Amino acid sequence: MKEAAPLLTHLIELRNRLVWCVGVLFVAIIACYFVSKDIYSLLVEPLAKAMEAQSATVPRRLIYTDLTEAFFTYMGVAVWSGFFITAPFILIQIWRFMAPGLYANEKNIIRPYLFLTPLLFYAGAAAAYYLVFPAAWHFFLSFETGGGAAGLPIQLEARVGDYLNLSMSMMLAFGFAFELPLALILLVHLGIVGAAQLRQFRRYAVVINFVLAAVITPPDVISQLALAIPLCLLYEVAIMIATMIDKKKAHLSREVEKV
Repeated sequence: MKEAAPLLTHLIELRNRLVWCVGVLFVAIIACYFVSKDIYSLLVEPLAKAMEAQSATVPRRLIYTDLTEAFFTYMGVAVWSGFFITAPFILIQIWRFMAPGLYANEKNIIRPYLFLTPLLFYAGAAAAYYLVFPAAWHFFLSFETGGGAAGLPIQLEARVGDYLNLSMSMMLAFGFAFELPLALILLVHLGIVGAAQLRQFRRYAVVINFVLAAVITPPDVISQLALAIPLCLLYEVAIMIATMIDKKKAHLSREVEKV
């Protein structure tokens, strides 16, 4: 019974935090639904600008081919936006659940991740929105043709649900991909890997980054490079920080030996 009580306490705490997370996420989704049209306008703006640059005189639109598609599209936008808004709160709840079971030095190590995780996540999403979308949409629209006397024009008539699913999934993928250095640095802090191992794995990491970029992004070189290159740079940043951590650990070890 003595062993069961702490486990039951942790399970109750986990349940309570999950309830809070789900509740806050639900409220955020409901709130975002009422402004989902504004969020939709923000998400579709890169495509609208690319279309305008391609042919400003031709009227453009996004279509939906199912009676319920527009409604579920707005719901998807609301769910996506609610997750973005509540991500920091969810991370705080994860931290507060883990904190009591950690040593003091482990708490100090993990605490900065509470702030860096959402920052890097949003940085990745912003990179997709401001850097990848304009170049990628312009590239794909370049395949449109005006037709001619003996042919029919080729013009994009995109479904609104397809476009938003693509753009939102890419922003989420970029956001999570930018968490790579934090994951590596945490492994270094916990002593699972070291800077030397990261250097040895560098060539494989480059290949993995490009494969990951090819899977996540649309099939164009611009989008793939826009994700692969930052991932490689972030990997190098992780190696630099890991080197500093290893030097600090070695210094502390020598100080302990002197004592």
